[in-house]
Amino acid sequence: MRDLLPPEVAVAVAGGDDWAGKLLPAELACLSERAVQRRRRDFTAGRVCARRALTRLGVPAVAVPSAPDRSPVWPAGVVGTITHTPGYCAAAVARADEIRSVGMDAERHRELNAGVRRLIGLPEEWDDCARLPDTVPWAAVLFSAKETIYKVWHPVVGTWLDFHDARVELDPDSGLSTARIAPARLDAAPVPDPPATVTGRFTVDADVVRTAAVLLPR
Repeated sequence: MRDLLPPEVAVAVAGGDDWAGKLLPAELACLSERAVQRRRRDFTAGRVCARRALTRLGVPAVAVPSAPDRSPVWPAGVVGTITHTPGYCAAAVARADEIRSVGMDAERHRELNAGVRRLIGLPEEWDDCARLPDTVPWAAVLFSAKETIYKVWHPVVGTWLDFHDARVELDPDSGLSTARIAPARLDAAPVPDPPATVTGRFTVDADVVRTAAVLLPR
């Protein structure tokens, strides 16, 4: 993720031992006793990466618990994001006076059935993807880009977006994604200046799609 984010953002990517790392008490309390092994491993790697990223930012590596909606609760003055997909996990943090919001997502390459495609993408987005080179799993890129946009939006606006609330355009030459939020969602936002457009970056590795975006301070 380091290659997709500006230098003001500190990034940590999980290594092999991080999936079985140590959780702090406030983090452990956020895991249900019924949580399956994969959920425990993903949560653990995410919190280990989060605290490592905080250290790289020059901030004490305090606990990063979960809010009721399961989003990470960052220390005062810090914005951040966590992502995990099978075999990959990363966290990114920044100082709130330098970065307004940061989001990122990672997805394994995969095909999406017709029902899922209708759920996550607008018809015009799939038309755009059909015109792009077929050597890239564009469905996974589109899905990941939308996940990133939502992670950027939520901390700023306080609401969630549906998949059809953002119209995403992907540029394979520049590796840029541009998301335009639906006017109805902007009008309904409970804050005076919701982001109408979010520009991010994406890259496709051998088996993982990675996307990231930031909002700069007003």
